[in-house]
Amino acid sequence: MCEHDRIITREKQSQRGVTLVELLVVLAILAFISAIVVVNILPERDRAAVRKARIDVGIIESALDQYRLDMMVYPTTEQGLQALVSAPANTPRIDWYRPGGYFRGSVPLDPWGAPYQYRYPGERGVVDVFSYGADGEQGGDGLNADIGNWPENDS
Repeated sequence: MCEHDRIITREKQSQRGVTLVELLVVLAILAFISAIVVVNILPERDRAAVRKARIDVGIIESALDQYRLDMMVYPTTEQGLQALVSAPANTPRIDWYRPGGYFRGSVPLDPWGAPYQYRYPGERGVVDVFSYGADGEQGGDGLNADIGNWPENDS
């Protein structure tokens, strides 16, 4: 055996592997940190979705007001929010419709992937723009509550 082989053999003997206990301790620490992050991040994600829905409703309501200023009337419930993207059929003042519509692209979906709801005339105001919340059904509490352009205490 040459000197080089003896050096390699001594290096291998001096190297120590990671024990199973050390590996389990590291995994336990990572699991603990992950649990703390998840517990603190998930509720904030839900609150952010509600805030985004409120902001979207305000933006849609502003676009509807612009439509009304141009066309002298809000779109009907049947025409829906699509009237903000392209001129509705049978529009008497089609030449008053803003070129390009009132949204770039399409009307946004709510944070849960559902279309925003629209009513004209509204039940809670002149127009109602709202999301059914996380559950996608009318009514509900907390994250599942409807989010609309009405005062928050009028839910």
